[in-house]
Amino acid sequence: MTRDELVKFLDETLELQNFSGDVSNNGLQVEGKSEVNKVMFAVDGCQEVFEMAAAEKADFIFVHHGISWGGGLKRWVGSDARRFATLFGNGISLYGAHLPLDAHKVYGHNALLSDMIGLEKREDFFEYDGVYIGFCGEVTAPRTLAEIAAELGGTLEVEPLLRGDKDKIIRRAAIVSGGGGVDAVYAAATAGADVLVTGEMEHIMHHAALESGVAVIALGHYASETCGVLAMQKLIGEKFGVETVFAEVPTGL
Repeated sequence: MTRDELVKFLDETLELQNFSGDVSNNGLQVEGKSEVNKVMFAVDGCQEVFEMAAAEKADFIFVHHGISWGGGLKRWVGSDARRFATLFGNGISLYGAHLPLDAHKVYGHNALLSDMIGLEKREDFFEYDGVYIGFCGEVTAPRTLAEIAAELGGTLEVEPLLRGDKDKIIRRAAIVSGGGGVDAVYAAATAGADVLVTGEMEHIMHHAALESGVAVIALGHYASETCGVLAMQKLIGEKFGVETVFAEVPTGL
């Protein structure tokens, strides 16, 4: 397939036009060769991933966290110079999808995390940069905080960090991947959620969670944002019949 064909499909599928307020410059960030035979998928755009793509002879990289943010780079030196040298030197395109991949109702991280725990009657949750990126709803089969955490941890192969009574019965959950922070805790309380499922657990969230009565399941920022990337890998592989590979570069955070 061609690079432009793939970019057009991604732009339309992820509805990039609805995320003009996103500080990430979503879409094609680095333009490589026009023909695509192999696509690499990763959570983060970083030197390690770029070198893996070059070694794998990938033509195109899809990431959740790109390398172009806000007003963009001011100087092409240091680590930035090395990153771009690797991409341009190997003709590799880079495509980033930040909030669009958080919010997508089918392929997004939060939709998939919702699927994992059986979240029904979903409502939009947690407005960020002008769009709602998470979901809140009713758990199909109410169960304890520990049980839900174990299910998510088993699926994502991580050991979740918990705040709250492990035996608390969870009937309503709010989900926002990555780093929702203390604002997500308060938003979950306002939404009447028993638990907030998120990525990072920051110090400032500890007392807010205990005092608001909202339990927290923190999966790790990286782990909570692998599922959407993997879903896009499956979609692209099936849609275009192109070779795909996932670059597993966990941060442990």
